Amino acid sequence: MNERKIETSWNFDNSYARLPKSFFTSLKPSPVKGPELITLNDTLAASLGLNIQELRSSDGAAIFAGNQIPAGAAPLAQAYAGHQYGYFTMLGDGRAILLGEQITPKGERFDIQLKGSGRTPYSRGGDGRAVLGPMLREYIISEAMYALGIPTTRSLAVVSTGETVIRETMQPGAILARVAASHIRVGTFQYVSNWCSTDELRNLADYTLQRHYPDSHHGANPYLTLLREAIRRQAFLIAKWQLVGFVHGVMNTDNMAISGETIDYGPCAFMDIYDPATVFSSIDSKGRYAYGNQPSIGAWNLARFAETLLPLLHENEEEAIHLAEIEISKFNELYHKYWMKGMREKLGIFNEEREDEVLIQSLLNMMQKYSADYTNIFCALTHDKMEETVLYNTEEFSQWYQLWQARMGRQKETKEISKQLMSDSNPGVIPRNHRVEEALEAAEKGDYSVMERLLHVLSNPYGHLPEHAEYAKLPEVSGKCYKTYCGT
Repeated sequence: MNERKIETSWNFDNSYARLPKSFFTSLKPSPVKGPELITLNDTLAASLGLNIQELRSSDGAAIFAGNQIPAGAAPLAQAYAGHQYGYFTMLGDGRAILLGEQITPKGERFDIQLKGSGRTPYSRGGDGRAVLGPMLREYIISEAMYALGIPTTRSLAVVSTGETVIRETMQPGAILARVAASHIRVGTFQYVSNWCSTDELRNLADYTLQRHYPDSHHGANPYLTLLREAIRRQAFLIAKWQLVGFVHGVMNTDNMAISGETIDYGPCAFMDIYDPATVFSSIDSKGRYAYGNQPSIGAWNLARFAETLLPLLHENEEEAIHLAEIEISKFNELYHKYWMKGMREKLGIFNEEREDEVLIQSLLNMMQKYSADYTNIFCALTHDKMEETVLYNTEEFSQWYQLWQARMGRQKETKEISKQLMSDSNPGVIPRNHRVEEALEAAEKGDYSVMERLLHVLSNPYGHLPEHAEYAKLPEVSGKCYKTYCGT
């Protein structure tokens, strides 16, 4: 590899590299044969303080491919562990390298990670590489999530490597440049708790508090504050997922970020027909991570996080467990509060009444009974186009609609204001699975225009523009269940 440092607009700090050496392995990315920039997120790049012209040059492609190291970067692979489908194992960045932390013109700090950048000590026999389709998939969906207002890691760029990757077939290789508030996971704490000292665990907890919760009132027990804030952010995040029908697909503890961002877009997808049992992942045969299970899995993961903090919560183990249990028990109430607020907004409701949940659940039950599209039903309610839906001629919907109208009449806000709230809360477009696949199939043949058009549409999900109507349509009935895979 050429060791020269590229002088660019990068402004790196490396605070994670100053943590105990047991937390990571310093390592450069493995060079690739022929890096070529496929897509660059100009808006994100500008917000990071990066020079777009530089990034679009051959040097920019070389950096995103890992062939060149920008000045100030200190590349490393992070160690972590995790419960995967309930079973605990040692993990780590098996195909990713953290270049460092970009400090933006506003003083914000973001991890810059290269995904698919070669083998590391944590690869567990893997080749450390990634395939073009899954990297573009993460780019599309993570940027759609950002536009939907959901906390998420983001995608800065994708480069092709000029090399093939062996999976079931030979596929084109690619690397994704991912931007995150940090890559500290529940699994990071599990690793340190199991294989490092209590002092090192405290070091990680102090670092996480300073990085993600610097303005929180830490009080006499800062580690209880860390647990409490992580629970709050995850309750908010998962409620946001549920409100748009997002199915993460692989909610292992190593895929839960302490920052409260959505991370690791593997077998994720968006639900079309409403069904709490919806599963897309080809390996989730028992539905552990089904749409309807996501809140309970979130609570389970947070309980594992709490277990790692026990030595810090109190010197007496029983008291530490008691403190942790009190905080974990608050998750369901927090999640329910965020979900109910979001569902009221989707129905144009500003205030609270005791029977609101019955009204909401009745609508969801109808959607499930009549195999109605989750996103389009709320859009039809927003735009008074229910005659275009499968619910319209049913007696249940007629009764429900009258109750909903009566409920809307018991608030001071006008119908126009309520409709605006609904418009702002119900996306007109989501990354429909068939549209994502259409874009990826075209991209793998060298045509990126389909993906670019899709990204443009998804950047304005609450615009409800007539020209985007095609992207709201369901796919043709094929008789096959849509399956997703953990792309490597």
